[in-house]
Amino acid sequence: MQRMTNSSSSPSLLNDSAKPYAGHDPLTSPASSLFNDFGALNISQRRKTPNPTASEFIPKGGSTSRLSNVSQSNMSAFSQVFSHPSMGSPAAAGLAPGMSLSAGSSPLHSPKITPHTSPAPRRRSHTPNPANYMVPSSASTPVNNPVSQTPSSGQVIQKETVGGTTYFYTDTTPAPLSGMRSFKNYQRTACRTEGQIIEVFPNYHIYPPTAPHVAYMQPKANAPSFFMADELRQELINRHLITMAQIDQADMPVPTEVDSYHSLFPLEPLPPPNRIQKSSNFGYITSCYKAVNSKDDLPYCLRRIHGFRLVNTKCMVLVDMWKKIQHSNIVTLREVFTTKAFAEPSLVFAYDFHAGGETMMSRHFNDPNADAYFTKRKWGQHDGPLPRQHAGLLPESLIWAYIVQLSSALRTIHTAGLACRVMDPTKILITGKTRLRVNCVGVFDVLTFDNSQNNNPLALMAQYQQADLISLGKVVLALACNSLAGIQRENLQKAMELVTINYSSDLKNLILYLLTDQNRMRSVNDIMPMIGARFYTQLDAAQMRNDVIEEDLAKEVQNGRLFRLLAKLGTINERPEFQKDPTWSETGDRYLLKLFRDHLFHQVTEAGAPWIDLSHIISCLNKLDAGVPEKISLISRDEKSVLVVTYSDLKRCFENTFQELIAAANGQL
Repeated sequence: MQRMTNSSSSPSLLNDSAKPYAGHDPLTSPASSLFNDFGALNISQRRKTPNPTASEFIPKGGSTSRLSNVSQSNMSAFSQVFSHPSMGSPAAAGLAPGMSLSAGSSPLHSPKITPHTSPAPRRRSHTPNPANYMVPSSASTPVNNPVSQTPSSGQVIQKETVGGTTYFYTDTTPAPLSGMRSFKNYQRTACRTEGQIIEVFPNYHIYPPTAPHVAYMQPKANAPSFFMADELRQELINRHLITMAQIDQADMPVPTEVDSYHSLFPLEPLPPPNRIQKSSNFGYITSCYKAVNSKDDLPYCLRRIHGFRLVNTKCMVLVDMWKKIQHSNIVTLREVFTTKAFAEPSLVFAYDFHAGGETMMSRHFNDPNADAYFTKRKWGQHDGPLPRQHAGLLPESLIWAYIVQLSSALRTIHTAGLACRVMDPTKILITGKTRLRVNCVGVFDVLTFDNSQNNNPLALMAQYQQADLISLGKVVLALACNSLAGIQRENLQKAMELVTINYSSDLKNLILYLLTDQNRMRSVNDIMPMIGARFYTQLDAAQMRNDVIEEDLAKEVQNGRLFRLLAKLGTINERPEFQKDPTWSETGDRYLLKLFRDHLFHQVTEAGAPWIDLSHIISCLNKLDAGVPEKISLISRDEKSVLVVTYSDLKRCFENTFQELIAAANGQL
């Protein structure tokens, strides 16, 4: 193995240490003529024609490395040094002074690779150029397109730069019969047909960089590379906490079981036992609980109607129709049943549970200052600065986002022949930032079911659908005014003036259309032209949000696999006794795994300080899981023994040992 110092070359991006090479004197080796070939080149010149005195070696790796000519006669010298470990060839390469066999090894055992010269960002943010690893080695073959040509004589010239020193070596391993050729940590499909592209894929688990269409959305400094965004993680954790929340039965007694539901948890303050005032929405006292269904162990939301007796079961026809509606902006109704578990007759509606949801009332209409500002101010076209700058009105884009979602829900409900009848800020849930869901659907259909409708329970749906459009207009007007006072009859004129001053004419026309009595039957589809291209804006925003979430999911896709790998490794390392053998974990294959554990977590710097590098741990675990043929040096704790093994050997020891534990555990059951 020869080496050429090249200060302008960047460190290797695939590996952080040198490959095995022969420790012989370059001045006396048979390949010493290589330096003569290097001397025949003028490195400062950029020629486009081959050098007549030596074969050209020009990989397309960028301008950071300018490589010299390699003659065909010198290729055998390199091929004798490097032999592919996956084919079972003998390891004839020696270890140069100060260099390690493994990638990312301890700085204590490879002085030229320290945490300061091999930072973690470089390891995980760059990708090697495949053109540097696939070039012709024949002197008679011009290098016009190194990527698309097949190396002659089965030789692949490889180069690697470590600490400013560039190493060249060839892989003479014949390609397998399956058409796949493996070298280093990469494998490529050997396309024998001339003109086809050679594909290069890694044969070990990797973490690709962030997709560019996501990276350029909201660039954040010091964003974690291996984990999801902190904001999304905190939101998910909060949802998990709410989903798993339980109540102390002594403090607030609730039934331990209601029908097939258990573990009830109040989602709203429970009304006092002697309460007489009824709900302003349904006309009955109501309460809401989170509960777990014993049939499928999933959480649901139970809406209880206090003191209601169901006398006519014909309304269940409407309930069955509601159960068939599945929409992204509607909280799905699952079942309706009666119970006496609360010590009185009650009607219970079971809905899907959306953890962390809050009502539109609590999100946007909980500020008394906004109502006071709306009622005291006299609007006019000449009133100076726009009130939107002072009253904290909502941005119009947010209002249109709500309109698109609510109209989409109404469109689905009306198409199914039903009516929403709960288009109210107290019954609209908001999850996340702008996601809406209409809640409590179907409650009015059961509570107000008329016995005279036995023959046709859908007779009044057309009237209810018209009322839905009016309710939608009131919700939009309240959002535009940022106050519920704006939808009161005596304030409608003032509210429309506020909308005219601060928002577009399309929003004003939509509100007027929904709130004005029409001589004909209206449809929710009539407002689609008013929404216009804003629908595409919301669709684009939803898809961009989906891209961000998918990118965060991609960061976590490997973590479960690595955790299982560490869990298995933890069951093996330092086991006190197994099958009456107290030295079981210190002998045989288990000893190699113990040294590998030290290689992962217990490395130190030259000064003896702990060397903690997450990218090193992840890289080594991935290579172990894939069983790559790369060699690694494991040093005993007394530093008297050095074992050189491959990751494939470690994987075999790991799997055999764990299967031994599994077999013993199953035999004890």
